[in-house]
Amino acid sequence: MTADGLERGLREGESFLKARLNGVQPEVALVLGSGLGFLGDLCEDALAIPYADIPGFPLSTAPGHAGRLVFGRLAGKRAAVMQGRFHYYEGYGMDAVVHGIRVLRLLGAGTLLVTNASGGVNADCKPGDIMLITDHIQLFGVSPLRGPNAAFLGGRFPDMTRVYTPALLDAARRAARKTGVELREGVYLMAAGPQYETPAEIRAYRSLGADAVGMSTAPEAVAARHAGMDVLGLSLICNAAAGMTAGHELSEQEVLDTAEAARERFSRLVLACLEEMTIP
Repeated sequence: MTADGLERGLREGESFLKARLNGVQPEVALVLGSGLGFLGDLCEDALAIPYADIPGFPLSTAPGHAGRLVFGRLAGKRAAVMQGRFHYYEGYGMDAVVHGIRVLRLLGAGTLLVTNASGGVNADCKPGDIMLITDHIQLFGVSPLRGPNAAFLGGRFPDMTRVYTPALLDAARRAARKTGVELREGVYLMAAGPQYETPAEIRAYRSLGADAVGMSTAPEAVAARHAGMDVLGLSLICNAAAGMTAGHELSEQEVLDTAEAARERFSRLVLACLEEMTIP
């Protein structure tokens, strides 16, 4: 795809959504991972648009992803909530994986709050724990910035020293103290999926410094930083990673069940994070 073709595709979605929003610009974009889409249902004065209706938008096929974009007010912020994301394992190229983030940036969102359901690699992480992402490792080498640079969004070689914005990390810590929700901190590792990792891979990831593993988030965070957005990431630990519990087989149902059980706590923390954020 050429740079002109990339921009045209993004602008089509931007124009369509602008017409529906009547000039209202979102301040913050949220991406909700497997089983976490319930947060979008909390938006006030909500406008929900299926991905299938938005020009250029991929479709979300993963379990627990509703596949719609919800605009409204959330914790006092003008929010654009992606109820479901696009994964590399679904067969999409990385440009499609980050398409929604880029469109929301063009609409005006300057902050991204990205969430995921993940497996605990650190032995101290237990199902139901919430982890503040302080950094990430994208294990396989396909960048969402590969190909012609989207110069209308950012430069060719963006710095990734601080993918997750320090001021937003502090906001999340304040939110955790305010709500009484225990918040772990650690490094998230993205693997390609869709198969769960082998025990040997998990041992390798642990040696690399990973605390949690999943199949998303890193490309979205990179694309957001490239486009000048501030980024906050939260992982809900939904299971112990492969080989950490004797005789235990991983399943997507376990992920969805854990997300449902954490609904109230996770919602409370995310809403408090939004309240604590200072939006430029």
